[in-house]
Amino acid sequence: MNELPPLVEPATQLTRDEIARYSRHLLIPGVGVDGQRRLKNARVLVIGAGGLGSPVLMYLAAAGIGTIGIAEFDTVELSNLQRQVIHGQRDLGRPKGESARDTIRELNPNVEVRWHNVRLENRNAVNIFRQYDLIIDGTDNFATRYLVNDAAALAGKPYVWGSIFRFEGQVSVFWESPPTGRGVTYRDLFPDPPPPGSVPSCAEGGVFGALCATIGSLMVTEAIKLITGSGSTLLGRVLVYDALAMSFRSLGLRRSAAAAPISELADYEEFCGTAAQTASGGSSISPAELKELLESDDPPALIDVRDRVEWDIVRLPGATLIPHGDFEEGSALSVLPQERQLVLYCKTGIRSAAALETLHEAGLRNAVHLRGGLAAWVKQIDQSLPMY
Repeated sequence: MNELPPLVEPATQLTRDEIARYSRHLLIPGVGVDGQRRLKNARVLVIGAGGLGSPVLMYLAAAGIGTIGIAEFDTVELSNLQRQVIHGQRDLGRPKGESARDTIRELNPNVEVRWHNVRLENRNAVNIFRQYDLIIDGTDNFATRYLVNDAAALAGKPYVWGSIFRFEGQVSVFWESPPTGRGVTYRDLFPDPPPPGSVPSCAEGGVFGALCATIGSLMVTEAIKLITGSGSTLLGRVLVYDALAMSFRSLGLRRSAAAAPISELADYEEFCGTAAQTASGGSSISPAELKELLESDDPPALIDVRDRVEWDIVRLPGATLIPHGDFEEGSALSVLPQERQLVLYCKTGIRSAAALETLHEAGLRNAVHLRGGLAAWVKQIDQSLPMY
């Protein structure tokens, strides 16, 4: 059992309206009046108001968390509405933090909402984290996850982590120095990031919308348990959920004996290889440059490195599908028209850059990739094409 003392001291007495609003919590021995007063006094920062952040924010507000911070700088897009339930049709084009703040205020006017309309970076992360008791991280890229982990350690804060992809999700609690002894961090689960392009984001690989609600509610459950000192948390365990199999697994996680205490922030783009894999300079071309090449007397061969399901949604005319996995396995080289100039593309440029690096390592130099991918092409060149 991994029982921890309550993270937050109780607030003053509940008002009559608060007793009525939270009555179903007050009846639970694991929460009760004391636990609800702790929730009222808690300050929780949620990183992102997207797929996971949406249900997390709504359930934190409904539970009576006194202060909720939102770190979010993105805007609401049509593709978000399949899973980001804190936003609606009328919010299209609005900042996500603003939309989420308004929804929270409508749901529970007793909650103080702080919107941090900034990109989380080395220069601001630790200072923002120090304003809160608990961090909840639902971001979908490895560079930010490592930043959150290290900044939380430096700020001395625990955080709840969640991850989703297609039909699968994971949840855990990370805390470098809990009061009960040596803790675990995200670096114990992933000491090294995966190779760039090998793990697609939700924007590239897709996510089952209802999965966000399942994983998000589990994350809020862990947050409430930490704040109130109830039950056994996921510190030292990773909960894995498979929606298709409708199964849960709990995997043990220990701190590496060789792990050194986190003492400073790093260059996370460099650490994760995301800066190098963008293949700048002569290895990439813009949508305008590709358009000019395609209209020339000697057009290049267009190679689509996305998955078949994406190819079926939309593609560039004249392209040939060779999925990214074929480049990793080495089979792509045998089917590429190597006598022609090659232009690789994917949705955003991440997978095509990784595939291009594979070609360069194999000695094939007459290849470039489309900077910004299909998304940039649709935005800058052909807006008649659907975007997903």
